[in-house]
Amino acid sequence: METLAPEGPPLLVVDQVTKTYRLPSGDRLIAADQVCFTLPPGGSIGIVGESGSGKSTVARMLTGLLQPDAGTIMVNGNKRVLGRRRSRDRLARAREIQMVFQDPYLSLDPRLTARRCLRTTLSLHGHPSPETRIQALLDQVGLGTREADARPHELSGGQRQRLAIARALAVEPQILVLDEAVAALDVSIQAQILKLLADLRDDLGIALVFVSHDLAVVQHITDETLVMRRGIVVEQGATARVLSDPQDPYTRLLLACVPRRDWDLTATRS
Repeated sequence: METLAPEGPPLLVVDQVTKTYRLPSGDRLIAADQVCFTLPPGGSIGIVGESGSGKSTVARMLTGLLQPDAGTIMVNGNKRVLGRRRSRDRLARAREIQMVFQDPYLSLDPRLTARRCLRTTLSLHGHPSPETRIQALLDQVGLGTREADARPHELSGGQRQRLAIARALAVEPQILVLDEAVAALDVSIQAQILKLLADLRDDLGIALVFVSHDLAVVQHITDETLVMRRGIVVEQGATARVLSDPQDPYTRLLLACVPRRDWDLTATRS
């Protein structure tokens, strides 16, 4: 069943965003070339493409890990000003957009239990009742008492990803950016995490930017899809339309490479 995107003014506006790298050879690599899209409150957009397409570069610019060379990123009509800012400004920006990475093990402190990880985040943002909030977050992502008192190496891949999602949700962001967040998980665990994200979107009204190379995954979690190749958006539109009636040859190529047995689009056009 197709999910209709929420109506209303855009929550996120990405306008002509560009990022260029200087290679050791002296050549320039355009990782993102005038990328444009909007995201409504509570909406979900997928950014897809093969490795090197620029999708992760866009994700990192949204969160402030990279600064665009040109273009603007606006949240609620306000331009996100990146670079060196006061701690208060950085914390406020973090409450707008949070990111979940492909491998949570690399982004979680190995010394901290899940409970202490969440407590540290909440304390940093001055939450008035961290203990109550910690329990609510654990319940929200499906982690029990045993997982709450475990360190990252004592958790499974799916449990670590649930913890990473809980940490991102701790500051109540408006937008969650997920960069290949289920790519390293078994198919059954992928399905569980995707259901969790869909439930969080319904319950919290949080908007999602889902970065993936896997069109079968994007099909189940997004309303809109951007297809990127070599830094350029070659196709974008409603996910159902892009995946059932792709217009660009590159999109058709990506669809032809989907390996899933349960892929339910009966054919792609050559």
